[in-house]
Amino acid sequence: MNMPSIITKCKDLFKTDDLYKVLGVQENASKQELKKGYHRRALAYHPDRAEQGDKEVATKKFQALGQVYSILCDDDRRKAYDETGEVDEDSVMIDKDRDWDQYWRLIFPKISQKDIDEFAEKYQGSPEELTDLKQAYIDNEGDMGAILDAVPCCSFEDEPRFSDILANLIKNGDLPDFDKFSKENKKSKKKRLKKAQAEAKEAEEEAKKLKLDDGEASLFAAIAQRQASRAAQSDDFLSQLEAKYAGSGGKKGKKSKGK
Repeated sequence: MNMPSIITKCKDLFKTDDLYKVLGVQENASKQELKKGYHRRALAYHPDRAEQGDKEVATKKFQALGQVYSILCDDDRRKAYDETGEVDEDSVMIDKDRDWDQYWRLIFPKISQKDIDEFAEKYQGSPEELTDLKQAYIDNEGDMGAILDAVPCCSFEDEPRFSDILANLIKNGDLPDFDKFSKENKKSKKKRLKKAQAEAKEAEEEAKKLKLDDGEASLFAAIAQRQASRAAQSDDFLSQLEAKYAGSGGKKGKKSKGK
């Protein structure tokens, strides 16, 4: 069975076949800018900061980022990609068994878990996050589930915040009004709510498995209850948003394309 190409991986994992967009840089980016972009993205998607259930996806994204960076920082491979929009998969095969975590740490030897956490804290609410949110909205034509998957360092709890930001941008004419966003059906919202409730239940079960004492178990339960509560509040928020925009006859915008 043939392994998927790096282009296919990027489409599946990052919703774009543009390697520069995967690193969050311009096509004319310098090597230093490529390195900086790789650094930011690798911090955002590092498996160490992923929730237990998301580690597999985070690992795949992290490995794909390493492959993309290794292609674009190589003059010959980058030139070939720029001219054709394709990647020589024979050359990529050389990288298939590389330890991408070790590769990343060789380039950024002083990076620690603390750095990853600090990056996430600085990223959330930053202009960079706003840029990524807007791009994710355009690329996914307003599909909130896909937007949450595309924007680094976010979780279900960020949905109300993202929805509010996007609604204001649409109102101001800065973004097109996609039906997937403003007229999302209740089934999709309930699916995300169900996922959040499942995660809350998993937290409670984990507390039991670990045989925590009453105080710790109560803390786990409180966290789980809060997650479920926030999920319900988010569902209400999105219902209000749907009512607000239901009669607006939102315009369909064009999906931005990669190469």
